[in-house]
Amino acid sequence: MTELALREFGEWPEQRVGLFVDTQNLYYPARDGYRKHLDYHRLLQVAVRGRRLAHATAFVVEREGESTSYGFITKLSAIGYRVRRRTLKLHRLDDQGHLVLEGDWDMGIVAEIVRSWDHLDVVVLASGDGDFVPIVELSQERGGRVEVMAFRETASQALVDAADLFVHLPEVKDIFL
Repeated sequence: MTELALREFGEWPEQRVGLFVDTQNLYYPARDGYRKHLDYHRLLQVAVRGRRLAHATAFVVEREGESTSYGFITKLSAIGYRVRRRTLKLHRLDDQGHLVLEGDWDMGIVAEIVRSWDHLDVVVLASGDGDFVPIVELSQERGGRVEVMAFRETASQALVDAADLFVHLPEVKDIFL
C-alpha cells in the first residue's frame, strides 16, 4: 500500500502508536473459543504495522501465590512490552456465598491511555470490553485515532462501533501459537 493510500486509510509511517493490552480479556476467548493461545509478538507487529511504536503495555492479573504467570510476564517483557501486574483479590461474597474476585485493570488502562495522549497519534486497545467506550470516544475527541483488536464473538458492539478500526484477531495471519 502506498503512503498516499495509507494516509487515506488513516495511517502513515510517522504515526506514534501506543498498544494497551488487557491480557485477561484476550486470554479466555482465545482459550475457550479457539483452544489456542495468542502470539503477543505477532499482536505487537499487527498493532504497529510499519508505524512508530511509542510503547506497548500489557496488563496482567495474577493469583496470589501462583508462579505460573512468571514465564508469561518474562516473555512479554522480552518482546518489548512494559508489564503492569495486579494480584487477584477477594472482593466480596455473593448472595449464594461464592467468592467474587476482583482483578480487573480497566481504570489502570484508562489512566495509562490518558497519561500517553500527548505522546501518541494512535491508541491501539487490545480488549473487547465495552467499559472502554468512553475513553475511546474521549481519545477521538482529542484528535486521536483509536483501533481495537479483539475477538468479535466477545467484543462489545458499542466498542466495535466506536473504534476507528476494529481488528478481529482470528482473521490475523499467524496470531495463534
